[in-house]
Amino acid sequence: MTDENKEPNSAKENLKAVGQIIAGELETIGGILTGDPISQAEGELTVDAGTAHLESSEGLTDAEEMEKSDQAE
Repeated sequence: MTDENKEPNSAKENLKAVGQIIAGELETIGGILTGDPISQAEGELTVDAGTAHLESSEGLTDAEEMEKSDQAE
């Protein structure tokens, strides 16, 4: 097993977060169109979770970049 498999890949995590945000937006729109407030609320919650996931993965990206620059010096 390589180190890449042990540590999360920041690009992959960013993509997962964006996918989660998109899915949440679609669920929110579906809830609005069908008049289902529960689906709309679940979609909004999914968007919020995706946004938090994206922010945390961006922090991971920043940490990885700092680590690489420290190793280059």
